[in-house]
Amino acid sequence: MNSIAKSLLKSVKHGRAAWLRSSSAPSGKEHLRKLVLGIETSCDDTGAAVVDDGGNILGEALHCQKEVHIQAGGIIPVVAQQLHRENIERVVKEALGVGGVSVDELAAIATTVKPGLALSLEVGLQYSLDLVDRYQKPFIPIHHMEAHALTVRLTHHVEFPFLVLLLSGGHCILAVAQGVSDFLLLGQSIDIAPGDMLDKVARRLSLRKHPECHSMAGGKAIEHLAQTGNRQQHSFRPPMQQYRNCDFSFSGLQNLVNKAIMQKEKEEGIQEGEILSCVKDIAAAVQHAVAVHIIQRTYRAMLFCIKNSILSKNATLVASGGVASNQYIRKGLQTLADANDFAFLCPPPRLCTDNGVMIAWNGIERLRRGLGVLHSTDGVRYEPKAPLGTDISKRVEEDSIKVPKLKKKIRWLAS
Repeated sequence: MNSIAKSLLKSVKHGRAAWLRSSSAPSGKEHLRKLVLGIETSCDDTGAAVVDDGGNILGEALHCQKEVHIQAGGIIPVVAQQLHRENIERVVKEALGVGGVSVDELAAIATTVKPGLALSLEVGLQYSLDLVDRYQKPFIPIHHMEAHALTVRLTHHVEFPFLVLLLSGGHCILAVAQGVSDFLLLGQSIDIAPGDMLDKVARRLSLRKHPECHSMAGGKAIEHLAQTGNRQQHSFRPPMQQYRNCDFSFSGLQNLVNKAIMQKEKEEGIQEGEILSCVKDIAAAVQHAVAVHIIQRTYRAMLFCIKNSILSKNATLVASGGVASNQYIRKGLQTLADANDFAFLCPPPRLCTDNGVMIAWNGIERLRRGLGVLHSTDGVRYEPKAPLGTDISKRVEEDSIKVPKLKKKIRWLAS
């Protein structure tokens, strides 16, 4: 192997982005670029990444705990905490190593401090504060949902303000992003999140025993089976249709689904834990009900924002978070956006789930504007629960906007 080939191979090993910047950056200007290390441990994934202020991902690493928690039937906080402790140093070093970056080169360290599982947040914060103290770096505490909302600005050119829908295993939020740390909260789930609900339905259907789904997380298994199911075989009424607000609810829908499953088990003469013959049809009906509920509330948010001049026509709808990776829900949201002259954008699926890139990018956004950049970490704490922005959900409810019949507006619903 000649010297040029060896050099190229070495550069790939240490990160393609790192090699590109070192070979193409003008001499003497490299020091002008600012780098942020992002660390994410809000739930069950340990993530780290280095992003520069040009939006280049220099290095990233992720340790996913999915397999452990699938076996356990759900996330066990103490197990998640222990796995974070075992992996965080390796993940951070890998992200730095891939990017060819040392901690000394960083402009700041950004870390998720809210909201999330307390035991998980504690690991990331403690590790980060040790790094900050050791290397005397500025610290940027990050709101997990703010990071999800802003990820799209890393991958697309999106100006403020825009409507953002955050869908995950722990959250369901509709908000207007007016600036990096300036959000108007229009509505949120009053009970459980859609990802949590889909996971619970998957467990009730024992989808881990299904030959097509044994290695899939619950929501992904529902989506997979729904592709070949007939949703019209079961009808689940979308929740909260009598309430003219932008809040969500999924626990009642889950109860309806559980009752339908019990009824089918009786009809087929099987015990809980066995696979129903109609499991694909149930999956399709559940997914559709969740999608319709999400779309109805998002439609009201659009109408409210236009009526109150919070957004102009031809605005942008952004969907992010793990459940936003569901292609059926995305298709419905795309159709809704098209019907209302909104642009519709999502980060790529790998950046919709929890990751270090979104935390590092949020750090860059804040660093650019000098927002929440701390040079002293005294008093910094993690917060398991934390609202996003200014809550104007009461104003939404007071406007009592009636959403037009969706089937007339959105052909996707009748398909």
